[in-house]
Amino acid sequence: MSRSVLISGGNRGIGLAIAQAFAAVGDRVAITYRSGTPPEGFLAVPCDVTDTKSVEAAFDTVEREQGTVEVMVANAGTTRDGLVLAMDDDDFLDVVDTNLMGAFRMARRAVGGMLEQRWGRLLFVSSAVAAMGGAGQANYAASKAGLVGFARSLAWELGSRGITSNVVAPGPVETDMSAAVDPARLDWVLRASPLGRMGAPEDVASVVRFLAGDEARFVTGAVVPVSGGFAMGA
Repeated sequence: MSRSVLISGGNRGIGLAIAQAFAAVGDRVAITYRSGTPPEGFLAVPCDVTDTKSVEAAFDTVEREQGTVEVMVANAGTTRDGLVLAMDDDDFLDVVDTNLMGAFRMARRAVGGMLEQRWGRLLFVSSAVAAMGGAGQANYAASKAGLVGFARSLAWELGSRGITSNVVAPGPVETDMSAAVDPARLDWVLRASPLGRMGAPEDVASVVRFLAGDEARFVTGAVVPVSGGFAMGA
């Protein structure tokens, strides 16, 4: 059955791979983007997840064009790395506003339609750094760790209505964001990973698609690492 899927930050990297994975099985896929040229083949909706009105407008468009959102993937994210001593309030708050508050705004808007249908899938893209932390990434790690508590709270609130809420936690994956990581740190991450290599966005996408499917109907409140073993057990 074709479902209405919305992915924030779906114009590149992991988000685009997730959009392609859902489209490959016949779902109706919409993506949000904030800048650049969106890819063809999807309903592309401009949206700034730090702006509630922008999120509302994006959902209005998606609902009008492809129906109530049944699968919501909160993927939009940003980084602003730096040591805490040199990090000002905006460096911290802007990352939290995008990565955590943005997911909150997306989920809050999605839940209404899911409750009416008594079915839904909420997916949140966190990071292996959320469990392990990272020097120079206190803001990013905090925002991504917050997604876990948020998603698990939603699992409790919505489980009786047939709505699941889960988290995927990617490790080193080849994206524009990872390309900007300091080479020395990236080398350390790979040496701390049992598989010893970078993953592909498609590796994350396949897990997200599984969690959104009927096969995962008894999975909620889970944090699934897709990290090559990095931060294993943390």
